Amino acid sequence: MGSIDMIRPGMLENVLGALDLGAVVLDNARRVVLWNRWMALRSGCTEVEVLGRDFFAVFPELHGKRLDRAVLQALRDNFPAVLSQTLHKAPLPLFADHEARLGGLRIQQAVAVTPLDVEGGRRHCLIQVSDVSAAVQRERLLREQALELRSQTFSDGLTGIANRRHFDQAIEKEQRRAKRSGVPLSMLMIDIDFFKAYNDHYGHQQGDDTLIRVAAALAGRLKRPPDLIARYGGEEFAVILPDMDSAGATGIAETMRKCVAQLAIPHAGAQGAAQVTISIGVATQAPSNPLEVAELIGAADRALYEAKRGGRNRVAVDQAWGQVRRT
Repeated sequence: MGSIDMIRPGMLENVLGALDLGAVVLDNARRVVLWNRWMALRSGCTEVEVLGRDFFAVFPELHGKRLDRAVLQALRDNFPAVLSQTLHKAPLPLFADHEARLGGLRIQQAVAVTPLDVEGGRRHCLIQVSDVSAAVQRERLLREQALELRSQTFSDGLTGIANRRHFDQAIEKEQRRAKRSGVPLSMLMIDIDFFKAYNDHYGHQQGDDTLIRVAAALAGRLKRPPDLIARYGGEEFAVILPDMDSAGATGIAETMRKCVAQLAIPHAGAQGAAQVTISIGVATQAPSNPLEVAELIGAADRALYEAKRGGRNRVAVDQAWGQVRRT
């Protein structure tokens, strides 16, 4: 059998220099006895400058920090440690290049401290530093993409308010909460009056612009965090008003109606008005009379129909599930 070549000091130096991670070895007095090329490039300190020096004199900002305690545990207690990347994103002042150093932008780091036993029973420790900046960036990008996807899933692409899917989930949740807590739940169904005629006269692009303006005006009337406005379909909007009785919901509906009228958007195709207006139906689930979601939506729909039948640009309230009052 052939002989096995042993790793010579020069070869070991080449291996350490080729490692794509930082390697630092400290003796039991915390002096640097090994400092590889990776560390030199990213710290700006050469091997000659740091060998024999106290590691925490090279990096004085680390005194008393987690890495200081990890080195102590490795040298004194023979205890290895890994610094949590979540809690210690960039403990060492290491930089990808000169430009990053000038800008103070440290690389993101994963740091491990391992106790070493050398000849004579002397305790040393190895500090390994990996650049995880790319992985952190990928995780950040994935989180942003997930948030964007969630936003697209639950938001209307044109108006930016909640979409029908979001509404369906929210009304089910709020209806269950209202039943469980014994509180009222109100909802509004809103329709832009004569919107088909508007599109026919002004074109669909201007129609889209008007939908955006009306949606923003309606959303601006909602002040409580749990309130939700959604584009229900076409030119129709739905509003969920948790823990609100009929009187309160009617007041908000009337405020919304006036707000849209005050936009003074010209509407040459409207009958009885020269500007864009809305009709609103109001329905409320009373604590003493819990309803199914379909019943509540149906009541708001009936009220909306009555508002339109009564001349549009008005609010109608479903008071007793079939009896409608117009305002």
